[in-house]
Amino acid sequence: MSGVRGGSGGDGTGWSLVVPLKPLEVAKSRLAAAGTVRPALALAFVLDTVGAALACAEVEDVTVVTDDPAAGAELAGLGAFVVADSPAAGLNAALRHGEATVRARRPHAPVAALNGDLPALRPAELAEVLRAAAGACERAFLADAAGTGTTLLCTVPCLPLAPGFGGASRARHLASGAAEITLPAAPSVRQDVDTLEDLAAALALGVGPFTAVAAAALTARGA
Repeated sequence: MSGVRGGSGGDGTGWSLVVPLKPLEVAKSRLAAAGTVRPALALAFVLDTVGAALACAEVEDVTVVTDDPAAGAELAGLGAFVVADSPAAGLNAALRHGEATVRARRPHAPVAALNGDLPALRPAELAEVLRAAAGACERAFLADAAGTGTTLLCTVPCLPLAPGFGGASRARHLASGAAEITLPAAPSVRQDVDTLEDLAAALALGVGPFTAVAAAALTARGA
């Protein structure tokens, strides 16, 4: 494990977030049209996501689960904890591993899984969503902008996260008994990026500095 955020060092009552990240050479495969810029975009997305999450008043710390050493080093530099994806068994296994790592460090913390592709993420909007999740007193999730996936899954200390990400995860999380967070706004927490159309929507919301640079490189190559 590497990386540590300043502050209470895990003694606070804020949320511990778990963010998964595939190795950059295979991340964001649906952005193949971006060509050689694709790995840079994937890295930029997660750097902006984690940076915004760490700036959120409701967040105590962020743990990134990844086997990409270069990305891990940059994320640790932002203040995230970084752990290897030792299960190497897919997204949900990585999230369960991250949750276990958090529980070992902060057994009484509320834990949430957050997508790493939210480049327009606003700390204040994330705080609003996390406060709504805390009020649910159970597992709770936020659907993505398309209304079929999930960008955030939260749980209280006494309940396992039980992630069911991938594909039509909104229906899967509903079927698992998780409560849906139905805030009228918080678009930046919903707008994940899997396609160039998603990226255009995120850019319209206003992306973080890393994605702004990577998107400019994409524009320069005419994608």
